[in-house]
This record gives sequence, structure tokens and C-alpha cells, in this order.
Amino acid sequence: MIAEVIVDVMSSEVDRVFDYDIPSSLCDLKVGYRVLVPFGNRKIEGYVVGIKDSTDCPKDKLKSVISTLDDFPVILEELISLMHYMKSSLYLRLIDGIRLAVPNQIRSNVKDKIERIITLDETKAEDFLKTVSKRQKNAPLAIRYLNDFPEVNYTKLASLFGNQTINKLIDVGVLVEKKRKINRLKLGEKSNTRKELTSLQLNAVDKILQSKERPIVLFGVTGSGKTEVYMNVIEKCLLDGKTALMLVPEISLTPQMVKVFSSRFGADVAVLHSALSAGEKHDEWLRIYNGEAKIVVGARSAIFAPINNLGVIIIDEEHDGSYISDSNPRYFTHEIAEFRARYHNCPLVLGSATPSIETFYKAKTGVYNLVEMPVRVNKQPMPNIEIIDMCREFKLGNTSMLSATMLEKLQEVVDNKKQAILFINRRGFSSYLMCRECSYIPKCTECDANLVFHKTDNVLKCHYCGKKFKPLTKCPECGSDSIKLGAIGTQQIVEQLENRFPDVDIFRLDNDSVTSKDAYSRILGQFAESKPSILVGTQMVTKGHDFPSVTFVGVVDADISLFNYSYKASETTFQLMTQVSGRAGRSEDTGYVVLQTYVPKNPVYLTCANYDYLKFYDKEINLRETTKFPPFARIVRVLLTSEDDNLAKDSTHKLIVKLKEFRIKYGKDFFFLEAMKSPVSKIKNKHRYQIILRFSNEIVDSVLKEIYDILDEIKNNKLSVFVENNPTSLS
Repeated sequence: MIAEVIVDVMSSEVDRVFDYDIPSSLCDLKVGYRVLVPFGNRKIEGYVVGIKDSTDCPKDKLKSVISTLDDFPVILEELISLMHYMKSSLYLRLIDGIRLAVPNQIRSNVKDKIERIITLDETKAEDFLKTVSKRQKNAPLAIRYLNDFPEVNYTKLASLFGNQTINKLIDVGVLVEKKRKINRLKLGEKSNTRKELTSLQLNAVDKILQSKERPIVLFGVTGSGKTEVYMNVIEKCLLDGKTALMLVPEISLTPQMVKVFSSRFGADVAVLHSALSAGEKHDEWLRIYNGEAKIVVGARSAIFAPINNLGVIIIDEEHDGSYISDSNPRYFTHEIAEFRARYHNCPLVLGSATPSIETFYKAKTGVYNLVEMPVRVNKQPMPNIEIIDMCREFKLGNTSMLSATMLEKLQEVVDNKKQAILFINRRGFSSYLMCRECSYIPKCTECDANLVFHKTDNVLKCHYCGKKFKPLTKCPECGSDSIKLGAIGTQQIVEQLENRFPDVDIFRLDNDSVTSKDAYSRILGQFAESKPSILVGTQMVTKGHDFPSVTFVGVVDADISLFNYSYKASETTFQLMTQVSGRAGRSEDTGYVVLQTYVPKNPVYLTCANYDYLKFYDKEINLRETTKFPPFARIVRVLLTSEDDNLAKDSTHKLIVKLKEFRIKYGKDFFFLEAMKSPVSKIKNKHRYQIILRFSNEIVDSVLKEIYDILDEIKNNKLSVFVENNPTSLS
């Protein structure tokens, strides 16, 4: 028998299946096993992705599998099929797909955590106590201690009575030692958290369970009870002997969702996200693989969980950009979810108060099913949104980033001992430092990016590679000490609020404050317990939170996302504003929102102020259709990177010459083609060039295949080439 093996080498040149003979000692070898194989002059790891009877490889060149590396196949056959799909549709290497399916914690053989448990043999203990000498004072104490407990951890027992005493009692059989595997991740206890469903929620549950033929969009306003719908759907799946996969957009939201789900489902819940320790991820992955956990809750990468017999896949806040992987390997979570849902013939739920334009278009045209939940569970009205013209504020003499109205509303929060959330989608203290004399702005030495000033740590930091530098005191170009701060970030807002409200607890939630895996929960826990209090943050504060005492939400600078370099800028802005507004007034108190902007009459804000998603969608979909942007076209970005600038530039030139032939071949179906330096032209000392293509949906399959064939011709070990479909950012 012949094993088809993919070797674990991150190189496009060997990204194919190799044939190996299966020796008689490994006659039970199956698809999915991790194996050790000879490769050139080395012995390396590989993965069995197929088994067949014969090979075209000459006998004198056919090598044999050396051994298996685990006692079970680490890749489900479903995920092997997914890997081939990703290679053909997303231009990923086979090994990229495998590494997504088999995390490093499994590949690196992280060991199980073993706990030593001590129990008492009462018969031998009774005999021992009759003969024990008076000098052995600790031994009787240890025995009496164990009379009160059926089992005790060895480490704890040894700390109380000494290793020597405990070991001797084990040797003579008075104490019995057992070893058992324990999970490093501790989840919350199961409790009765069921809530009675509204008629809208009951209707949503029924529609979801019936929607196996096509994905279903759960379009519900913030506070409409989508999470309770998810849990009821999952509960019914479990009763049918099925499993469930629940995705949230960011790691920061996972602890909150895990708390809710573990209180309902207890030990049936497993967690997967990149912030887990190596041991925790190892334990959770094995719990899922072995079927001990029936529900997987996690961020984007959890879509590759080794879970069998899926009854439902749920993507919460489906519009969120974090579901698109914009670094290698590049993929769109929704596409992977659709593949797995088809494989298991199970419902795929896309939930959001502000669905992406592409998703809602599919729902409106019948490609997806649609179910709506247009009111909050508690019947509370949506918060009133007041738009503040910051140009007018400036004319009135207010040079602060906080308008008079926002400060007035914050004062009301403080006086009433309530809570407020302020959103600004820019971390750090200032987006840059600039010399007032010569306009010099410090940039990262390894990236083509301005350095962001972080006052708390007193450093300039690159938000692309993480490198840190000392802040400027004098300009290195002209020697001037007149240094200007750029646009403000979360740190500067916190400083202003602390000066304005010295007796109020101010909390900050962004990537700089969440430096450990428990920091997110700790900050939110402290905020929840403090009244009055103000939480300042980036996108982390915009979704998923339910604080009954939050009566006010302030958007410091709504325009940050509106003028972004993306065709999705208006859509992203509407989604962010709506999501963060939904954090206010979720209990008895009416919520209020202040949205600060320099373009108050922009249609995005006017529709947002009325929570009129449908009106926004109608405007945006008409614009997209007129200008031939998704969902009425496909945008493809080909990104070429190399430490050799000339190689990247020359390869881009060769590629654009070949791609220009598409204009003639496809005519009116080919809308746009341009090559350029990436807006961020260098990251981590790698030069970056890109080619942008836009063409009709009718020719997507043929164009992508031709692009991939051309890219195969220019492969080079010193050049990396990535393909992105409908990228959210071109930076």
C-alpha cells in the first residue's frame, strides 16, 4: 500500500503530495496520521492525506514511512478535503491548510498535565497506626487528615506533612497514589440560566433549525436577544446527539461568551483562540477531538476545530472584519464555514445587527434565508443619537476633542452614579510626533509607518512590527525642540478625563492595556463594579457588552473609519456607530449617544442616528451596483513581498504584463487593473507591491484559475505572493 504524504515544509516548491511505501509494521496506517518520513538527506514530519494501492514512482526511488508520531490520526478527513478546497480557491499551500487544522501545540508534542492524587487504604492505615513509633509524629497526622477527605493532591499533602513522610507511607501501602490528566483551562460552573423566549426568538430558533439548504442571516437589533437564540438552537442540537461551533469576532469577546455558555452547558463547552497558553490549547483541542466537548466557542481560527457531527455553525457579529485573515494564511471565515456546513448538512447562522452589505444582499436575493428581530427583548427604545458638529465647536472656541455636549452628558453620568463608554478607534496617546519647524515625522526603521506615541510607557511604537523607540525631545533633522502631537488616541482621552473627573474611575480597553489573557476580563470586571465610571476604548468596547448601568455612549471621532482607504469605509462606519450605540440603555434607564464628527450631514450618520439599516443598505447597494463594486464584482489583490526590493518590483512588472492580456480577453467584464507600491510599502524589512484587479462575478472562476497559474510560474523562495479576495483594506 502507498501513503500519499504532504511534508511539513513551508515552501511552495515542495507543496505537493509525495508517495511513500507503507511497511508491514504500519499496516494499520490511516489517512490523517502524522508520520516521520525520509526527505532528501533528512527525516521530517509529514501528514498522510491519502492511501492507494499503487504508485507511478519507480521502485528504486520509492522510500518508506519510518513511523507514526501519534497514536491517532490528527487530521479529520473532512479537514483534508477542506485543505484541498483552500488550495484551489484561495491560492494557499497545502501545508498552510494543515497547520490551520493541526495547531502548533499538537505538532510540538505538548504533554498532558498530570495530577498526583493520594487516597487512604483504611485497613493498612489501621495496622500501621498500631505499630507506629512516637518519633513518627507526621505520619499519624497525615492519616487522620485523609480520614476527612476521600482524596488529596500530592503536592498539597506533602506541603502539610513533608515529602519524606508521604513517600514512606506510599511505599508501605498506607497511602495509594493515582495519576490523572487534568485540564489546564478552568471554565465556569453550570447553573440554571435559562430565559423565557419571546415570540420573535422562538420564531428565529425554528427558522434556523429548518435552514439546512442555505445559510440563514439572523438580523436583530442590539439587545434583541440573539445570544439566547443561539443557545436554544445549540441545546436542541445537543438533544439530537449533534455538536455546535460558535464563533465570535475577537479574542477579547471570547471570555464573555464562554462565561455565558459555560453557565448554560458546563463541561460540554471547549474554548479555542490564540490567547490560550500552549498547554490550555493542547488540552482543549484534544477535548474537542475526543468528543468530550460538544460545543466549541472561539475566535476566527476555531472554524478549523476537529469537531465531528456538527449540528450548527454560528458566526456572531458576522459583519466584523476580524473574520477575514489579512496575514498568511489568508482566508475568509464565512467561506470555510459554508464548506463545513455543506459537509455536515447543518445550518450556518450569520448573526448581526448590521450585516455586511454582501451578506444582506444574498439574503435579499434569496441566496441566504433571512429572519429578523427588530425590537429589544426588554422593549426598551434604542438610545437617542445626537450628532455634534466639531467644526462648530472649534468656531465657538472649544479646541478640545470633547464637545460641550459630551462633557455635559458625562457630568450627568457622574452625578447619577451611572456608567459611560467612550469610543475612539485609535490607540496610543498620539498617532505621531512631528517637528513644527521642518515637518519631520519619525518612522519605523523596519516598516514604512509613522511611529505612534505611547505616553504611559514613554515610547514610540510601530503598530505593524511592534518595535519600540525613544520619544523625540529634539528633531534629529533640524535640532528644533518644537515637537507637535498628532491625532489623539485612547491614552490622551483618559488623561483628559482624569483631569476633568479626578474622583471618577476611568478605565482603558485597547490592545495596549490588554497585555495578558486575563486583563480583558479584569478590566471589564472592575468597570462593572465601579459606579460612577467611564470606559474608554477602541473597537473592543463596541460590541457584545451588556452593562445595565451604561446610560451614555460617546463617539469621540466618528470620522476615523469614514475616510479610510477602502470601498467599505461607509459600511464599516455605520456598523461601528450602530454597534457602540447599542451598548447604552440596555436596562431600565434610557440611553443617550453623542456622535462627534466634522461632516455632520454625511448620509452615513443621518441613517445611523435613526438606526435605519435598511435605508443605509439601499443607498449603499445602489452605489455599489453603479460603480461595480462587491457584491456586483470581485476585487482581487495580489500582494508581492520580498527583502529584495528589485525582485519584488521586477516580479510585479512581469505579472502586470501578463495580466494586461485579461483586458483584451474579457473586455467589458474586466473593470480595473493597476499595479502600485502598497500604501505601507515596507513591513518588517520586506518591500511590498500590489496589483489590484476588479472584474465581473460571471468570470470569477476562470480569472482566478488563470491568475493562480501565472503566479505558479513566478514562484521564488525569496519572493512571497499572496492573493486576497475582496480585501477590507489595501494598506
